[in-house]
Amino acid sequence: MIALRSVLFNTIFYANLIIRMIVLSPIYFIIPRKLAYSVPKNWARSNHWLMRVIVGTTFEIEGIENLPHGSYIISPKHQSFWDTYALLPNLDDPVYILKRELMWIPLFGWYAKKQRMIPVDRGARGKVMVEVLKRTKAELATGRQLIIYPEGTRRPPGAEPVYKYGIARMYRDLQLPVVPIVMHPGLFWPRRSTMRYPGHFKVKILPPIMPGMDPDAFFAHLIDVTESASDQLLIETAERNPHVPLPPTAVKRLAELRKEKAVTA
Repeated sequence: MIALRSVLFNTIFYANLIIRMIVLSPIYFIIPRKLAYSVPKNWARSNHWLMRVIVGTTFEIEGIENLPHGSYIISPKHQSFWDTYALLPNLDDPVYILKRELMWIPLFGWYAKKQRMIPVDRGARGKVMVEVLKRTKAELATGRQLIIYPEGTRRPPGAEPVYKYGIARMYRDLQLPVVPIVMHPGLFWPRRSTMRYPGHFKVKILPPIMPGMDPDAFFAHLIDVTESASDQLLIETAERNPHVPLPPTAVKRLAELRKEKAVTA
């Protein structure tokens, strides 16, 4: 039954994406940019409904009050395609720094260009990165929120963290609060898999890290608070959803955490 529901969800999910982009394009590309953001935000809401109705997956957000007003940097854990869009309805006007290749995808790239997303070559250095920072500052000066995945790519739940120092440079140069976010959607929507699992999980928005810290100290602090909260949430999510198959990384990390707890008890 789970496999059947997964196939049904995946089929409707991608049909929902393609049909909405085609049908709503005349409206999306005519109305003002920020108003047009309602199109992807409503798409995200419809995906949450589809997950709940077809798969039986629900979630809750804890700590929404920790989001500052105006411009700030969002630093979420990245495990699944789910977390690339899930928070859109809760954010005012987010902007992404994304792989330039994504801008070449028909329709999707045009939608992203309308929202002034910032493309970058992952191997870029020097003048290219200076230009990226310049564009980022210009967008944030209008009150937007920057979304950066500090590990750069999707990581399975419980995997050893591999943070990129780029977020520390952004923190230093932009002088804005950084809001860490932890969640484990990868248990329910695994990367590189078509399976979707029912259950309930929590998205935790942590208190912002205010500007002014030394970049190295900030980087160490970000990793510490994010991974500590992520570990606690992994235990909670696994215990609440014992039916969900855990990836090897999560099994290993849970064993380590339980061993540490037993030693300190």
